[in-house]
Amino acid sequence: MRRLLTVTLTGLAAAPFASPVVAAEMNVKVEIPRLNVAEYHRPYVSMWIERADQSPAATLAVWYDVKHKDGEGTKWLKDMRQWWRKAGRDMQMPADGISGATRAAGEHTLTFSDAKAPLGKLPAGEYQLVVEAAREVGGRELLRVPFAWPPKAAASAKAKGEHELGGVSVDLKP
Repeated sequence: MRRLLTVTLTGLAAAPFASPVVAAEMNVKVEIPRLNVAEYHRPYVSMWIERADQSPAATLAVWYDVKHKDGEGTKWLKDMRQWWRKAGRDMQMPADGISGATRAAGEHTLTFSDAKAPLGKLPAGEYQLVVEAAREVGGRELLRVPFAWPPKAAASAKAKGEHELGGVSVDLKP
């Protein structure tokens, strides 16, 4: 005798057949130029999002000398003056998912999604990505790249540094 077996997928079992949820995405490219100077040090770099009134909304990344013994690398974080005054002095380093080692000269890409913090908690509005660099025995530079969040369509914006930073670009995908 044959029996007909009917299976109904519900809950988690149906998940592989559901249409995927696509999250809005922000790709940030930061170029650190190789400077032809006698004493070269990798720059400390901070990246954060500011609201239209220039108040800080979220810190995205902080690159500093994490290998200094006893956490002495944090001593020079205040050299990134704008970030330090707006958000840095209130942060505890190292910060999980935010802080990391300084980067070598070249182009570096970071990807952020609204599926997780900090973009997941960012209300709709006009913002600026701010990138600040400070280098020992060097200079400081700050760049601002405006953007709207969440993106309604794919969008790009760029800024170009003169000394401590090269190009900075923001690519948004809805």
